[in-house]
Amino acid sequence: MRRLLAKRMKFHLLGAFFVSLGCAALYKFGVAEPRKRAYAEFYKNYDAMKDFETMRAAGVFESAPPK
Repeated sequence: MRRLLAKRMKFHLLGAFFVSLGCAALYKFGVAEPRKRAYAEFYKNYDAMKDFETMRAAGVFESAPPK
């Protein structure tokens, strides 16, 4: 029974460290990287002026009335 808390704590700290490392890696490669690729693909062909003119024609902006 001697040093049981220290022994169990060491085991649980190492386990928690590796579980958190695994979760971080899963998030990075499962969420963050696909999201970065999706944004890069979207902005590759994005025309801000065309989008602005579409919104302007729809009457979204008060300071830029539709033509």
